[in-house]
Amino acid sequence: MSQFGKQQKKLRVLLVDDSPERRASVEQSLGEVGCEIVGFASSSDNLLHRVQVDNPDVIIIDMESPGRDTLESLESVRSAAPRAVVMFTQDDDGETITRATRAGVSAYVVDGIGAKRVRPILDAAIERFQQFHHLSRELEQTRAQLAERKIIDKAKGILMKQRGMSEEEAYKAMRSLAMGRNKRLVDVADSIVSAASLLI
Repeated sequence: MSQFGKQQKKLRVLLVDDSPERRASVEQSLGEVGCEIVGFASSSDNLLHRVQVDNPDVIIIDMESPGRDTLESLESVRSAAPRAVVMFTQDDDGETITRATRAGVSAYVVDGIGAKRVRPILDAAIERFQQFHHLSRELEQTRAQLAERKIIDKAKGILMKQRGMSEEEAYKAMRSLAMGRNKRLVDVADSIVSAASLLI
């Protein structure tokens, strides 16, 4: 039994290709390796809209060289609806590769789509994208937690100075107020900081 005869998840693919003639050939090749094309787009289409409508697992871009419009569209996707992106191209220019990677391309392949190697490339790109996306979310959460901690510490300092409280007393007072008002501790702290700024 071939690797594609095993239980392998069918990948939902959005194909970006400016050549209608090439699309049929690419669609057949992808179908042979467990991929389902759920939508087509050209470089001039609104790629973000297509991603939101078709909800693909991965975006495949097959073109001679990615233009500025394509890369700007990818940046919009990365910001609003991030997906794994694999680009098959003939452009081996280092600057283009750098721009494509910064725009959110997970795998940049300088060559055509080969049926035997396309699925491993797609699987690796999706895994890389998921790992990067997970790390990005963790980083955002850490930054948010640090920002909240700064607000809470600032509010404690205000209470300690204005009310003559110890650090522990200030914290307990804020926590009690948060529980009584059914609010988050950081929201109570932010209210204290905002109120104090009005009195300056």
